[in-house]
Amino acid sequence: MQIIITPAGTARCIYTEEIDLSAIGSPVITRASHVEPDQQGRWLADMSPVGGKLLGPYELRSEALVAEQAWLETHWLKPTTKQREVSRTESCPPVPDK
Repeated sequence: MQIIITPAGTARCIYTEEIDLSAIGSPVITRASHVEPDQQGRWLADMSPVGGKLLGPYELRSEALVAEQAWLETHWLKPTTKQREVSRTESCPPVPDK
């Protein structure tokens, strides 16, 4: 599971049950996409809830789910250019000696 934390402290991830998100705060979970069959029984991944396009059609639902996750990881989860620029210029404080 990848968790992106912005310089403002907001976290974003593709939800799985790998970790209990409530352990790091109060999660707000929203739908990023819809995977549904079309009239011919083929599968589509509708990415419009996060500003994306319609992916597919796919013969198998599992193929649509793989495409959905790949699209989210590439186009939604990755930090924006502005976030990358900020993270490059910020430095972490030194770790104190023990």
